[in-house]
Amino acid sequence: MHNETFPEPLPEGVGYWRGHLDLSEQVALLADIRTRVAQAPLFTPRMPGTGKEMSVRMTNFGPLGWVTDKENGYRYQALHPVTGKPWPDIPDALLNVWKGLSGHDAPPQACLVNFYADGAKMGLHQDRDEQTFGAPVVSLSLGNDCLFRMGGTKRGGKTRSLRLASGDVLAFGGDSRLMYHGVDRIYADTSTLLKQGGRINLTLRRVTEA
Repeated sequence: MHNETFPEPLPEGVGYWRGHLDLSEQVALLADIRTRVAQAPLFTPRMPGTGKEMSVRMTNFGPLGWVTDKENGYRYQALHPVTGKPWPDIPDALLNVWKGLSGHDAPPQACLVNFYADGAKMGLHQDRDEQTFGAPVVSLSLGNDCLFRMGGTKRGGKTRSLRLASGDVLAFGGDSRLMYHGVDRIYADTSTLLKQGGRINLTLRRVTEA
């Protein structure tokens, strides 16, 4: 996995592309996102078992969407849990990011859209609800900067942090496909892309083998 413009080596299998989308491309993508969010509104996910609300709001694009709730836990499904309608399609700009950077022939089947208000966080976790780990996870940032934390494939141990800005792309596959990762903080007022502040993270994934 390729990486560039980072002062120290990233873990094997992690790629980082600073400013991969310029401002005009970010603005155009944001318009595409807003059109789709009007069809598939953001909702607040809940943790399995406890039902505790997560600090992010989310929706999905693509044939499958990642959801979680108290009763049925983490899973992928074809329908929005609130509207009961299929998820909107993945914007072409994101498909082009996947095609150019993922190194994987098959297209993504899910695009998880997480909206972080300026006080939101995401604890260390693995992306492991997919049936296959052969394709990387490709993640694009829009809006305010965040402090992204990366660990190993087992809980605990050394972590390192990377500040991600609007337009940056991060991908992890191979030896790092199951790395623990999370978001420690959002840096308010570091971008003017989102008028109300916050950050949007778009995570592209393959879910099934075929």
